[in-house]
Amino acid sequence: MSEYNFRTIEKKWQDRWEQTGIFNANPVANKPKFYSLDMFPYPSGAGLHVGHPLGYIASDIVTRYKRLKGFNVLHPMGYDSFGLPAEQYAIQTGQHPAITTEENIKRYTEQLKNIGFAFDWTKEVRTSDPEYYRWTQWIFMQLFDSYYDLEANKAQSIGHLISVFEKDGNQSLKAACDEDTEAFSKEDWNNYSDEEKQKTLLRYRLTYLAETTVNWCVPWVRCFRMMRSKMAFLKEVDIL
Repeated sequence: MSEYNFRTIEKKWQDRWEQTGIFNANPVANKPKFYSLDMFPYPSGAGLHVGHPLGYIASDIVTRYKRLKGFNVLHPMGYDSFGLPAEQYAIQTGQHPAITTEENIKRYTEQLKNIGFAFDWTKEVRTSDPEYYRWTQWIFMQLFDSYYDLEANKAQSIGHLISVFEKDGNQSLKAACDEDTEAFSKEDWNNYSDEEKQKTLLRYRLTYLAETTVNWCVPWVRCFRMMRSKMAFLKEVDIL
């Protein structure tokens, strides 16, 4: 029996996968859809570490199973290349971030393909690509220009909020805002300086009300929310 030459055999089938696009999602397929998204790696090192495939293997198994069950699977890969890790790696190596990021992404992609993951590489994204982060900026602008109307149960424009302030102040307004927002009448609002009006609006803009959470901080965030709700209760009953 001949020796199993894994390098030759795996390369043969990986090339076949890429040529046929077997793992590419078909947007017009009349099939049930399944979307799987892994946490993108930071291209801030010379190569992957064992923790990367540890997580990707599980999602790879699930997506392969779904594909065999007749689902139209979208399983992309990308790189979180726009942030502090990439900047720190560039500082350590003394090279421009654009150079180190491109080199590391090339190496990461090679390693991921060699492992044999069933990613749709035609959907690869890079968070440092202007065509990607322009939409992140767009989302934040939508949040900045909106407040949350609790009565309507939806976001409304800041322009609408200003018209409410000009007519009634905020005394009867039901909207999400900072906890320490003070009540004011329409007369108060109309007498505010431009700076005071902008500071007041910041207490309602959704950009500044959103809580930033990462997966490894969830228990602490929940604890903080619980503590904050208890503090509010204590204040209500005048214990503090």
